[in-house]
Amino acid sequence: MKIDNSPARGTRDLLPATVARRDHVLAAIVEIYHRFGYRRIETPALENLDRLTSGQGGENEKLLFKIMRRGLPEETEPGTRVNDLADLALRYDLTVPLTRFYGANHATLPTPFRSLQYGPVWRAERPQKGRYRQFVQCDIDMIGEESVLAEAELIEATTQALAAVGLTGATVRVSDRRFVAALAQAAGLDEAVWPAFFIGLDKLDKIGWDGVRSELEAKGLPADKVGDALERIQKLRELPATSIADALADAVPTLAEDVIADLATTTASLAEASAVSWEFDPTLVRGMGYYTGQIFEVMHPGMNSSIAGGGRYDKLIGRSLGKDVPACGFSIGFERIVDLLGDAPAEDSVAVLFEKDVPAARAMAVARELRREGRTATVLGRRGKFGAQLGRLEEWGFTSFVHLRADAEPGAPLEQRPLGAR
Repeated sequence: MKIDNSPARGTRDLLPATVARRDHVLAAIVEIYHRFGYRRIETPALENLDRLTSGQGGENEKLLFKIMRRGLPEETEPGTRVNDLADLALRYDLTVPLTRFYGANHATLPTPFRSLQYGPVWRAERPQKGRYRQFVQCDIDMIGEESVLAEAELIEATTQALAAVGLTGATVRVSDRRFVAALAQAAGLDEAVWPAFFIGLDKLDKIGWDGVRSELEAKGLPADKVGDALERIQKLRELPATSIADALADAVPTLAEDVIADLATTTASLAEASAVSWEFDPTLVRGMGYYTGQIFEVMHPGMNSSIAGGGRYDKLIGRSLGKDVPACGFSIGFERIVDLLGDAPAEDSVAVLFEKDVPAARAMAVARELRREGRTATVLGRRGKFGAQLGRLEEWGFTSFVHLRADAEPGAPLEQRPLGAR
């Protein structure tokens, strides 16, 4: 029987050149995060199913890859529920595992704790361009910090990381879950319809104001109250940092003063960071159910979806620890950033080519000396037509080569020649 060598649907094999590009991007991001004091941790790919189905993961909980219990019989009784057959699942993000990690290890961690994670996550997406069932996330989180120092620092660190990998033209969108709830209340919408209102509002970029209005009214939300809410929102777009506090107070008089002050502090901090392009976006909602305060996303003109996002989730850790702990996080959409950036700079890599009549020990000695100089050197035997082999080396990512021949003069200096300039 012929074995299918293609990867599982919705997953990919990554060739060396692609992995090199990804490593380059990840190294640049991690270096910036380390400068801000974030320390890397690791959590398992598998989590208990009940933790991943706690109701806080939004639509992602419907995309779980569940793991069957060990020791199940070959057949089960008709009507057996899937969750009765599974007890574990692959993580769909890095935030939920982090909260369990903190609950188990908080006694040995500093306060605030600055966490850095990167690794694969899994979602049972419908495979299509740009959407994979296995993909990499890169997160930073600050746990134990009540003030908006957390929000401001997370945004600054992430925008610096994006700049470090060469991504320009991005814009940070900022809002607050508490503001969105207060807005719905001020417009007279019953709390029972808030989820529908939030979901509709989140589609503004895709279907426009008229589309949002029509969709909300079709769901039974009162037309006058929907109109009131949308009118308040339109007055709050494209506000400068100096005007946000007054504009929020006017648009939503019932909004708590601390929410206004927090948003004003965060946006003022962003305004002072000259390299950060930002905007207050009253339509920003984000899908995760665990956000309790400020939320933010990074948009780029080359991508229809956000390339990074996060927010404050002060209630989530309490599920593991038994008491609430302030927490805030930012997640980079690693796959989307890699796609936007294209090829990474070529690494300085030398191919040490040796003819059949040259001892392998000599070739290894030459490569050893190049490595002592800090170069990357690979020993390869000469094969086939010389020009064709050099072409293959260039395709494989080598930037130069050394050609070792038996007829070379003893003690003659080695000639290192660049590839691509033959």
